[in-house]
Amino acid sequence: MASTTTTTSPSARTSDDADFATTAKGIASDVADRAVAAAQRLPEAASVTGTQLERANQIIQGETDEVLAVGTSLSLGLAMGLLLGGANRLLVVLALIPATAMAFTLFDRHGGTRTIRPR
Repeated sequence: MASTTTTTSPSARTSDDADFATTAKGIASDVADRAVAAAQRLPEAASVTGTQLERANQIIQGETDEVLAVGTSLSLGLAMGLLLGGANRLLVVLALIPATAMAFTLFDRHGGTRTIRPR
């Protein structure tokens, strides 16, 4: 059985290397352009995010204690289900954010204690 070997001439290799270098430079330039565009939009995104967080805080402050307790329990249950189900830790932390906000609101209202009102 005869073996065949493929040899590439040096001029063909330099042509392939030049094409690869040109492609790599084009990709790097495109990535740099997109990074600059994203960096320019970052202050606006931070401002909008701050506005939405303030709006969410106002909505939470306006809810009743019962709604906050149910919301906290639901968010904690979701986070624990994600954790036990093997979800990414980032998703678990994101699920805990609303639970934390609602629980802090409840603790703030009652100073950490809850009194039972007579009917």
